[in-house]
Amino acid sequence: MSAQGNIPVIDYLNFPNESSKLIAASEDWGCFRLLNFHHVLPAALMSDMKAVVRSLFDLPEEIKRRNLHVITGSGYVAPTPINPLYEALGVYDMASPADVDSFCSQLDLSPHKRDTIMRYAEAVHKLFISIGNKLVEGLGVKSENAVFDNWPCQFRINQYQFTPESVGSSGVQLHTDSGFLTILQDDEGVGGLEVMNKSEEFIPVDPWPNTLLVNLGDLATVWSNGRFCNVKHRVQCKEAKIRVSIASFLLGPRETVVAPPELVDDDHPRQYVPTTYEEVRKMRFSTKLHAGEALALLHTPGSDK
Repeated sequence: MSAQGNIPVIDYLNFPNESSKLIAASEDWGCFRLLNFHHVLPAALMSDMKAVVRSLFDLPEEIKRRNLHVITGSGYVAPTPINPLYEALGVYDMASPADVDSFCSQLDLSPHKRDTIMRYAEAVHKLFISIGNKLVEGLGVKSENAVFDNWPCQFRINQYQFTPESVGSSGVQLHTDSGFLTILQDDEGVGGLEVMNKSEEFIPVDPWPNTLLVNLGDLATVWSNGRFCNVKHRVQCKEAKIRVSIASFLLGPRETVVAPPELVDDDHPRQYVPTTYEEVRKMRFSTKLHAGEALALLHTPGSDK
């Protein structure tokens, strides 16, 4: 398989040979397709999870509303005037078995569905840790300066009710992700996701079954001292179908975020003041700047960014 729309493709089984390609993709695109990861996240589990997810959106609204928010957007999101076609359910920390169990209990899920979600969450968390470590190794950062194990991992399932009248409209507006990494299991048959390249052109992310799309977010830009691109992306309605995706977000450390010392020197002065994921998240909401612009408020004095 070749790259779709020139979005870089990373072979999970081909490290360390893919290391420089991974770093280039993170710097130039802020996203990449991941192949050959099924020994960690089996294709059968991905298929089972998608079937479970579709069934959750068929639940009565009063049951879906039991999925409460821990932070804004981490629970049930009903359609709104801004995003009338979009609905979501979520878990604040899929790395916490207790959080996942609570989510399943809120929705009165069967033992099979509960087991599928638990296994999926565990597998995706392992992928997050592995990809994070590969980024660290590729940058030459010492492992003790980047420990991802205890970072919260938000989990969100998305449904877009595209209608004939909505073709050509926006499903979700242009934005960056606020966290460090996003792993997306996209819809196998319905497109609509678009990423913006550095020439500010929108590149369609066509369906590619049994692969994952990995995005880098605002916190990756801060952590990497500006090296990594926080990719802007949106969802457009291309056809009158229901579109379902599963997004997982490695958010950030519970403590302060600073660039590792290996990424700061005279030629690469520190670009961002120390911050936390929670500060970045709240800043985005308070300023209503959701496409990466809010990071300008964190620039260090004299930064040339």
